[in-house]
Amino acid sequence: MAQLPPGIRFITSFTRDQWYRAFIFSLTFLLYASFHLSRKPISIVKGELHKHCAAPHEVELNSYKEYAARIQPVKKPSNVSQCGWEPFDKNNYKQLLGALDYSFLCAYAIGMYLSGIIGERLPIRYYLTVGMLASGFFTAMFGLGYFYNIHNLWFYIMAQIANGLVQTTGWPSVVTCIGNWFGKGRRGLIMGIWNSHTSVGNILGSLIAAYWVSTCWGLSFVMPGVIIAVMGIVCFLFLIEHPKDINCSCTPSSSSKTILNGACRFRVQMPTLNAKEMSKPQDPEMEHLLIDSENCSVSLNSSPVATVEGRHGTSAISFFGALRIPGVIEFSLCLLFAKLVSYTFLFWLPLYITNVEHLDAKRAGDLSTLFDVGGIFGGILAGLISDRLEKRASTCGMMLLLAAPTLYMFSAVSKMGLEATVVMLLISGALVNGPYALITTAVSADLGTHKSLKGNARALSTVTAIIDGTGSVGAALGPLLAGLISPSGWNNVFYMLMVADACALLFLLRLIQKELRCNADHTLFKEH
Repeated sequence: MAQLPPGIRFITSFTRDQWYRAFIFSLTFLLYASFHLSRKPISIVKGELHKHCAAPHEVELNSYKEYAARIQPVKKPSNVSQCGWEPFDKNNYKQLLGALDYSFLCAYAIGMYLSGIIGERLPIRYYLTVGMLASGFFTAMFGLGYFYNIHNLWFYIMAQIANGLVQTTGWPSVVTCIGNWFGKGRRGLIMGIWNSHTSVGNILGSLIAAYWVSTCWGLSFVMPGVIIAVMGIVCFLFLIEHPKDINCSCTPSSSSKTILNGACRFRVQMPTLNAKEMSKPQDPEMEHLLIDSENCSVSLNSSPVATVEGRHGTSAISFFGALRIPGVIEFSLCLLFAKLVSYTFLFWLPLYITNVEHLDAKRAGDLSTLFDVGGIFGGILAGLISDRLEKRASTCGMMLLLAAPTLYMFSAVSKMGLEATVVMLLISGALVNGPYALITTAVSADLGTHKSLKGNARALSTVTAIIDGTGSVGAALGPLLAGLISPSGWNNVFYMLMVADACALLFLLRLIQKELRCNADHTLFKEH
């Protein structure tokens, strides 16, 4: 018999279940990358919506995007009285462009709380498909204002609000899906790698939008809108919500009571263990990394949370029921301040580099991407450490504790030269975005399958939406506070960021204490 070709041997070396998991990992990665791809054009197009045609002393520089728009060569418009695209050509263009940002962010934060609750009661595939098609429509709708010569501010604001609302369908859905496919024992590392879709989407969105921004900025929105809509069709055709849908082995189970998982077409077998069986070590895939046993609980009580009846008699968790899950409130408030810090860097870091390093806008923008590179490694590192230690809160707390002094060092060391700035950007990005990535992915998935749910598998989407929705409030507040504080000096902005990191750590202290106490109890038990 002839030897199999190397490629075939490679394919057959993996099981059917492993190939399906790899497929779902890649598919959900691309699906959510398309969400970020469609959000990026507005930051690229701002420089075209308002072109600098006033004297330098007439307008104050308050953001990097405005600075970038000003240093570009001024193109002579067909109408000499126009400084861009009406109504953004007026002197109050900062407020108008800011209204576009905050209309999206506020709609996203509010809609996220509702999205998870709705998503628990609908099939993930249908819910995500409709959301992606709607996101494509409203993203392209903004660009259609160029082709139809629309100059009404409320048209663009309503497009942003509508887009912010429908984009909330993405995150709870993809986190729920990937949480169904990957066990808890390796969830931190896997989701740390998976979470890099944010940076990939941002990069692709920037490149696509920049290609048309100077010639036909409407296409900078229409093309990303088409892409996310096409990915929505791909989602409908190929997304598998749960391994049980195709009889893939997920985690070992034993017979007992059954519950319906979401609006899917299968039942999850929930084991009923007696006291003797409970003392046996669980499979690593079945263990909760947020410890919730009788003696080592992160909760103040272990009573089951409230649920409500959904379609076909299935049990769906309520909003307040999700809040009762031990750890949800603490991690949500922690993410609020962690995301505040991250988004402040996202909006203000290029301008800071420009002022300190005296670089042009393009080089400062390129240099600022190192913060995102550090964030990718930080997310992977946080997931790896939390998997090894089996302590999510302690891992986040450790990185937050190191982040505060690192931010102070960044403000001081970055003034010493370009090389020092590069190093501090990578370190700061890892420590700031590490906890952010871990909470929005692995922690959300862990809490959505917490033991207090008594086997209810329909809480993951709601829990993810609550946590990320609360974090989105911080995402809206951070850039706003930085804009108000920066005129008094950059040092004060960094002090604000350090205080925010301290607040994030403060909300995790109770969970960290319980994790460490649990570890001490286990050590004491082994010694005796």
